[in-house]
Amino acid sequence: MGKLSNIIPVSDLRQDAARLLKQLRKTNEPLIITQRGRASAVMIGVEAYEKSEQEKELLRQLARGDKEIEIGKGYDLDAVLAEADALLSGESL
Repeated sequence: MGKLSNIIPVSDLRQDAARLLKQLRKTNEPLIITQRGRASAVMIGVEAYEKSEQEKELLRQLARGDKEIEIGKGYDLDAVLAEADALLSGESL
């Protein structure tokens, strides 16, 4: 981010939405939409949104795992690695 060209007024969005959507897909950079000179919204492409959602879910799972470990509810590392190896090799446990 950080490019000033990625900041557009809402009037430009209304007038040239198709071009801006094409730009969004091409550059994969978010667009900051302004209204009355102030940032009002951020528009991102579908791929960027999906990646962001996947990353947030991974972070939630890691945080949940940390909490489980703190209360002694975690799993032994060797058992987890063995299960992962079995899953990756297609074996059933």
